Amino acid sequence: MMPNSGLLKLTTRGDREVVMTRTFDAPRQLVWDCLTKPDLVRRWLLGPPGWTMPVCQIDLRVGGAFRYLWRQTDGTEMGMGGVYREIAAPARLIATERFDQPWYPGGDAVGTILLAEKDGRTDLTQSVEYPSAESRAIALKTPMADGVAMSYDALARLLAEVGATKGG
Repeated sequence: MMPNSGLLKLTTRGDREVVMTRTFDAPRQLVWDCLTKPDLVRRWLLGPPGWTMPVCQIDLRVGGAFRYLWRQTDGTEMGMGGVYREIAAPARLIATERFDQPWYPGGDAVGTILLAEKDGRTDLTQSVEYPSAESRAIALKTPMADGVAMSYDALARLLAEVGATKGG
């Protein structure tokens, strides 16, 4: 695991939801930009070393779609996409999500990202509501939390870099 990955807090809510929270040392608008601009997303949403994101498409509007495709150095690919249901920039983003090779039953999950800023720091709360309790149980048995923690560590580094270039 990466050194700062302990900063991610993972909890469950109800019988279908996983909630992940982390605080970033950056203003909310900058975090929002890193979550919604393809040129920034592909720099941090990577998981373990060796993965790249050759496809990062974001049509940021209600009813618009997103598409991510990750590629490992050995050529292995993993893709996912979804449709935006609600956008309240820079505070809330809700979208469906489905992997190309589903690893849990039942169809789409619904992801919600909430951003709250206080004193120049941003609390990010990401929840994923799975289609069933069985789907969530399967997700919790995967290394999902480690992957999210690694990606959020990369996001923290990118926020520091982008914030420094913007003079703040």
